[in-house]
Amino acid sequence: MSRIGKAPIAIPSGVTVTVSDKNLVTVKGPKGELSQQVDSDISVSQEDGNIVISRPTEQKKHKALHGLYRSLLNNMVIGVTEGYKTTQELVGVGYRASNTGNTLELTLGFSHQIVFVLPKEIIVTTTAEKGKNPTITLESTDKQLIGQVAAKIRSFRKPEPYKGKGIKFAGEVLRRKAGKSAKK
Repeated sequence: MSRIGKAPIAIPSGVTVTVSDKNLVTVKGPKGELSQQVDSDISVSQEDGNIVISRPTEQKKHKALHGLYRSLLNNMVIGVTEGYKTTQELVGVGYRASNTGNTLELTLGFSHQIVFVLPKEIIVTTTAEKGKNPTITLESTDKQLIGQVAAKIRSFRKPEPYKGKGIKFAGEVLRRKAGKSAKK
């Protein structure tokens, strides 16, 4: 059996999980509500305050879906109880970030500003302290959505390997290259 798939998901207090007859799993908690459509071959049930996922056969497809849906449902439970948070840094002279509501405005060394409208499920905050790089902080209950949005923001100006300029995740270690060497 799948090591990930066979592990039950503990349901914390304050979280309700409902499974419809069409295999639509809805998780409600203090931070919000998330739902996920589960493949019809995979069965989801609640037993003794845990969510248990099981598969019908040992086929490769069923094994893959077993672990996948267990991870997705676990991320949903964590999301509605604790939430997810991602922090990104803007490294470069003149790189700035500001937000008004869910609209993020980025100045990244191009001839124009980049205006990026975030989904309503994501809360964005920007900080610019003197002597430190500007930061963008994203918060949400949906791990998939926050990862996708963070990757999209990073794609506007990926960190380059020579000076490290660009948008990087906080704590990310970049592989740096040596520049040109002088002739002897």
